[in-house]
Amino acid sequence: MRPASFLLLLLAGCTTGGTSAVDWPVTGGERGNSRYSALDQINTTNVAQLRVAWIYHTGDLPANGSGEIQATPIVVAGVLYTTTPALAVIALRAERGTLLWKFDPFARRERASHVNRGVVYWTDGGDRRILFTAGRRLYALDARTGRPIPTFGDSGSVDLGAGLSRAIGDAYLVATSPGVIYKDLLIQGMRVAEEEGAAPGDLRAYDVRSGAIRWTFHTIPHPGEFGYDTWPAGAWRTAGGANSWAGMTVDTVRGIVYAPTGSATPDFYGGNRVGANLFANALLALDAATGKRLWHFQTVHHDLWDRDLPAAPNLVTVTRGASRVDAVAQIAKSGFVFLFDRQSGKPLFEVAERAVPASDLRGEHAWPTQPFPIKPAPFARQTIGAADVTPAELRRFRTLRSAFFTPPSREGSIVLPGFDGGGEWGGAAVDPETATLYVNGSDVPWIAAMREAVRLPPRSSVPRAGLLVYAASCAACHGSDRRGRDRAPSLISLATRRSKQEVRRTIDWGRGFMPSFASLPAAEKRALIEYLGYELAPSDTADSAPQRPRTALYEFVGYERWRDSSGFPAIKPPWGTLSAIDLNSGEYRWRIPLGEFAALRARGIGVTGTEQYGGPIVTRGGLVFIAATQDAKFRAFDKRTGRLLWETTLPAPGYATPSTFAVRGRQFVVVAAGGGKLGSKSSDAYVAFTLP
Repeated sequence: MRPASFLLLLLAGCTTGGTSAVDWPVTGGERGNSRYSALDQINTTNVAQLRVAWIYHTGDLPANGSGEIQATPIVVAGVLYTTTPALAVIALRAERGTLLWKFDPFARRERASHVNRGVVYWTDGGDRRILFTAGRRLYALDARTGRPIPTFGDSGSVDLGAGLSRAIGDAYLVATSPGVIYKDLLIQGMRVAEEEGAAPGDLRAYDVRSGAIRWTFHTIPHPGEFGYDTWPAGAWRTAGGANSWAGMTVDTVRGIVYAPTGSATPDFYGGNRVGANLFANALLALDAATGKRLWHFQTVHHDLWDRDLPAAPNLVTVTRGASRVDAVAQIAKSGFVFLFDRQSGKPLFEVAERAVPASDLRGEHAWPTQPFPIKPAPFARQTIGAADVTPAELRRFRTLRSAFFTPPSREGSIVLPGFDGGGEWGGAAVDPETATLYVNGSDVPWIAAMREAVRLPPRSSVPRAGLLVYAASCAACHGSDRRGRDRAPSLISLATRRSKQEVRRTIDWGRGFMPSFASLPAAEKRALIEYLGYELAPSDTADSAPQRPRTALYEFVGYERWRDSSGFPAIKPPWGTLSAIDLNSGEYRWRIPLGEFAALRARGIGVTGTEQYGGPIVTRGGLVFIAATQDAKFRAFDKRTGRLLWETTLPAPGYATPSTFAVRGRQFVVVAAGGGKLGSKSSDAYVAFTLP
């Protein structure tokens, strides 16, 4: 161990009370979300010696073996806190991977199913709490025992649906990313559905002791609020989305919370939400104590491409001439990196408003310009030509629209990077020593195609059989064989993992990316549920929501990654990269493909990169650690050069961002190996590594 490291492990303190520099106390490593660790016991000279320290299996994958873990573990005072595929919270001895306690929020109620990306730790003297979300509820647990704190909300939890701008009934609402702490506030975002009727994306600050809402910021402005005129009059009563689902970052010195937001709903047709649509697709800087807007920057106007800001921003200090400037860096699905002065919101590299293509769909008014940062150059490809397309897909390429920012169309428009980035929820890491940003990106094209909205027959008509309802309403996304594709999961054996009540609610209200089908006649909902493998009694109803007729003139055909006949992306590689960007100059230090396919390697094809979920961390030891790839590898790179120094194979792909910590002078690196996405194997494992 280096002498400096020894002192660091034993003496150095962190800015968060009750934690030290050997901890990883928040999912982003520290409050500024740098995903940086000052530990350097594991470094460029010895990383090749890393070995498995422990593997912990959560034991709660669904019965069909399909699940995911996307959480980044946090570590405080030798205890690791994280979540499981079934959304339980666990506390482990961080150096041994043995269980201290487990809390299952669904022990006495119907189990919800969604991903979770981590938990929040808060302390004030002897009061130590873990805050996390599962389903529509926010929980506060005693960090020592895992028991709910009875004085928080209703016996330990609060309903995230309470206190919104309007009543939302059973509309889909969860929180996949952890909130952030400012003093005695938990500032929390949420994920909502993406179609007409979705919940509004209000940001709330909760009292960490009582669970009471202390402030609310309306991301869809109300009358008299800034931005109200960027929507149709009264839109706040019905519009949804503009939610901060990806996580936030707090500048504790300035008392500012930086909240990135997603698109307004519905995602791909904006005829009923004419205008720029503030504060969708924006980086918001709010007074963390009051929720007052300090500044904002909208990265996409009137979004038609699902260009959510996908990750919490990074705080960094950069050099401008002879000055040091505190900045905030925001990555985007588009592959852009936006860099702003933290206090004023002024872009630190020029951003140009450039003309973009118009829409030819009736009623649509695409915004005529979009913001383009001049520096840094995009970390993912944004344009595509015939020379970029694999030969077998050239014929289809000629039928599609391909210009960057081309709106969705009836012919189909290429979205590159795709709906899942470019940048994604794994986020970027920043090295404060050099102001270098490390970000991984996917270069996979998707197709955005629209069709005339289906006008359903009146209720009095003869209902269709379940197979016909499925073919008309579900097959475009889930496949005619029900095996799923892209964002749509398999529906094979659905009855073994979802109750009929949950399926009925999902049909009525939508869920995540799935739109609501509330306007289907009740008899056809019933036929569809039976077709999916459920037995319904005569008393079972197929309606849990009021009839909500569609008003949009067009609807989305379905999520489609554009692949060739072999199942690989329809453009030439690389399909995934890892980049190092100097934020002082805006220039690249290096860029490499990340990930490979064994089948292509066997044919003599080199490293192509793969689509990725999860992000990097960076350390004082000179390393960038990242999993994220489809090949289930966990890798360490030299942060100065991008040279691969170590790799190992995980039990399943590590679609999560790792963390690093030290206990009793020994440094560890841990990552969730949950798999499950992109058709890959699922696992319930957390794997920790250390030196011999």
